[in-house]
Amino acid sequence: MLPTWLATLLLLIASNVFMTFAWYYHLKHQGWALWQAILISWLIAFIEYCLMVPANRLGHVSAGGPFTAPQLKIIQEAVTLTVFGFFSWLVLKEKLQWTDYVAFALILAGAAVGLFGKHFTQAATASSTAASSTGAG
Repeated sequence: MLPTWLATLLLLIASNVFMTFAWYYHLKHQGWALWQAILISWLIAFIEYCLMVPANRLGHVSAGGPFTAPQLKIIQEAVTLTVFGFFSWLVLKEKLQWTDYVAFALILAGAAVGLFGKHFTQAATASSTAASSTGAG
């Protein structure tokens, strides 16, 4: 059995692959009527929901998972950017520009702060408390 955090992450990745196809694949098919693009996208998105909902339920603290709702959203957004970067390159044949990489990096840095920031804050607080109690600092 996979650890809960890993099962959650894998479900989020799989769901984002489907969602990226639902949102952007129709761009390769400009000949599709708008109603066809919407219907096909909606059918693909249904599969995404069948993966995303279990991922969020499994991973949320209310179900014994390791993540809060904001952390699940942050993970989902980081996964979305990564999946989209590959999709853009491999499927749409659009190369990312340097500005795209910088923007993605800044967003991922924000995701890291959201996910791990409390751990850094707790470590810094514990360190300063220890230093104060020993008379250092």
